[in-house]
Amino acid sequence: MKTLLKHTVINSISLVVLAQILPGVVINGGVKTYIVAGFVLSLLLLFIKPILNIFSIPLNMITLGLFSFVTNSIILYILTVLVTDIKINRFTYEGFTYAGFVVPVMHFNTLFAFIVTAAVLSLIIAFFDWVIKN
Repeated sequence: MKTLLKHTVINSISLVVLAQILPGVVINGGVKTYIVAGFVLSLLLLFIKPILNIFSIPLNMITLGLFSFVTNSIILYILTVLVTDIKINRFTYEGFTYAGFVVPVMHFNTLFAFIVTAAVLSLIIAFFDWVIKN
Protein backbone atom coordinates (compact mmCIF):
# COMPACT_ATOMS: atom_id res chain seq x y z
CA MET A 1 0.00 0.00 0.00
CA LYS A 2 2.84 2.35 0.87
CA THR A 3 4.54 1.57 -2.46
CA LEU A 4 1.34 2.27 -4.42
CA LEU A 5 0.97 5.61 -2.66
CA LYS A 6 4.61 6.49 -3.38
CA HIS A 7 4.22 5.60 -7.07
CA THR A 8 0.96 7.56 -7.27
CA VAL A 9 2.69 10.67 -5.95
CA ILE A 10 5.68 10.20 -8.28
CA ASN A 11 3.44 9.63 -11.31
CA SER A 12 1.24 12.61 -10.45
CA ILE A 13 4.24 14.93 -10.16
CA SER A 14 5.69 13.45 -13.35
CA LEU A 15 2.46 14.23 -15.21
CA VAL A 16 2.60 17.82 -13.95
CA VAL A 17 6.17 18.18 -15.24
CA LEU A 18 5.27 16.46 -18.52
CA ALA A 19 2.40 18.87 -19.14
CA GLN A 20 4.80 21.77 -18.62
CA ILE A 21 7.53 20.40 -20.92
CA LEU A 22 5.63 19.12 -23.95
CA PRO A 23 3.14 21.35 -25.77
CA GLY A 24 1.10 18.40 -27.06
CA VAL A 25 0.08 17.21 -23.59
CA VAL A 26 -3.10 18.85 -22.31
CA ILE A 27 -4.36 17.96 -18.84
CA ASN A 28 -7.60 19.62 -17.68
CA GLY A 29 -9.28 19.39 -14.32
CA GLY A 30 -6.64 20.49 -11.83
CA VAL A 31 -5.15 18.62 -8.91
CA LYS A 32 -7.89 15.98 -8.78
CA THR A 33 -7.13 14.93 -12.36
CA TYR A 34 -3.41 14.68 -11.63
CA ILE A 35 -4.00 12.49 -8.58
CA VAL A 36 -6.50 10.23 -10.35
CA ALA A 37 -4.24 9.99 -13.40
CA GLY A 38 -1.23 9.21 -11.20
CA PHE A 39 -3.17 6.44 -9.48
CA VAL A 40 -4.44 4.97 -12.77
CA LEU A 41 -0.95 5.18 -14.27
CA SER A 42 0.46 3.39 -11.22
CA LEU A 43 -2.07 0.59 -11.64
CA LEU A 44 -1.40 0.33 -15.37
CA LEU A 45 2.34 0.15 -14.81
CA LEU A 46 1.83 -2.43 -12.08
CA PHE A 47 -0.59 -4.77 -13.89
CA ILE A 48 -0.71 -4.11 -17.65
CA LYS A 49 2.93 -3.28 -18.44
CA PRO A 50 4.32 -6.69 -17.34
CA ILE A 51 1.76 -8.44 -19.55
CA LEU A 52 2.69 -6.24 -22.53
CA ASN A 53 6.38 -6.83 -21.86
CA ILE A 54 5.90 -10.61 -21.88
CA PHE A 55 4.03 -10.49 -25.19
CA SER A 56 6.61 -8.16 -26.73
CA ILE A 57 9.74 -10.12 -25.77
CA PRO A 58 10.44 -11.27 -29.36
CA LEU A 59 10.05 -7.75 -30.76
CA ASN A 60 12.16 -6.31 -27.96
CA MET A 61 14.90 -8.81 -28.75
CA ILE A 62 14.81 -7.99 -32.45
CA THR A 63 14.84 -4.22 -31.90
CA LEU A 64 17.33 -4.43 -29.00
CA GLY A 65 14.81 -3.01 -26.54
CA LEU A 66 13.53 -0.11 -28.63
CA PHE A 67 10.07 -1.66 -28.86
CA SER A 68 9.65 -0.84 -25.16
CA PHE A 69 8.89 2.73 -26.27
CA VAL A 70 5.87 1.34 -28.11
CA THR A 71 4.68 -0.59 -25.04
CA ASN A 72 5.04 2.58 -22.96
CA SER A 73 3.01 4.40 -25.61
CA ILE A 74 0.28 1.78 -25.36
CA ILE A 75 0.17 2.31 -21.58
CA LEU A 76 -0.08 6.06 -22.14
CA TYR A 77 -2.87 5.59 -24.70
CA ILE A 78 -4.81 3.43 -22.23
CA LEU A 79 -4.33 6.18 -19.65
CA THR A 80 -5.80 8.78 -22.02
CA VAL A 81 -8.78 6.49 -22.65
CA LEU A 82 -9.43 5.88 -18.94
CA VAL A 83 -8.81 9.47 -17.79
CA THR A 84 -10.65 11.59 -20.34
CA ASP A 85 -9.21 14.90 -19.08
CA ILE A 86 -5.79 13.96 -20.51
CA LYS A 87 -5.23 14.60 -24.20
CA ILE A 88 -2.11 14.07 -26.27
CA ASN A 89 -2.17 16.00 -29.53
CA ARG A 90 0.26 16.32 -32.37
CA PHE A 91 2.78 19.08 -31.87
CA THR A 92 5.78 20.82 -33.38
CA TYR A 93 9.16 20.96 -31.68
CA GLU A 94 10.73 24.30 -32.55
CA GLY A 95 14.32 23.06 -32.37
CA PHE A 96 17.36 24.94 -31.08
CA THR A 97 20.96 25.84 -31.82
CA TYR A 98 23.73 25.77 -29.25
CA ALA A 99 27.48 26.09 -29.88
CA GLY A 100 27.21 24.89 -33.46
CA PHE A 101 24.89 22.01 -32.55
CA VAL A 102 21.61 22.32 -34.43
CA VAL A 103 18.40 20.43 -33.70
CA PRO A 104 15.97 21.18 -36.54
CA VAL A 105 12.26 21.87 -36.33
CA MET A 106 10.33 18.58 -36.01
CA HIS A 107 6.65 17.91 -36.55
CA PHE A 108 5.19 14.98 -34.61
CA ASN A 109 1.94 13.39 -35.72
CA THR A 110 -0.28 11.71 -33.14
CA LEU A 111 1.50 8.34 -33.17
CA PHE A 112 4.94 9.82 -32.73
CA ALA A 113 3.56 12.31 -30.20
CA PHE A 114 2.50 9.33 -28.06
CA ILE A 115 5.91 7.69 -28.49
CA VAL A 116 7.84 10.88 -27.63
CA THR A 117 5.52 11.65 -24.72
CA ALA A 118 5.91 8.12 -23.35
CA ALA A 119 9.70 8.34 -23.62
CA VAL A 120 9.82 11.70 -21.85
CA LEU A 121 7.40 10.49 -19.17
CA SER A 122 9.58 7.42 -18.58
CA LEU A 123 12.64 9.62 -18.17
CA ILE A 124 10.84 11.92 -15.72
CA ILE A 125 9.55 8.98 -13.64
CA ALA A 126 13.01 7.40 -13.61
CA PHE A 127 14.52 10.72 -12.48
CA PHE A 128 12.07 11.08 -9.59
CA ASP A 129 12.61 7.43 -8.59
CA TRP A 130 16.35 8.09 -8.56
CA VAL A 131 15.96 11.26 -6.49
CA ILE A 132 13.83 9.50 -3.90
CA LYS A 133 16.21 6.52 -3.60
CA ASN A 134 19.27 8.76 -3.10
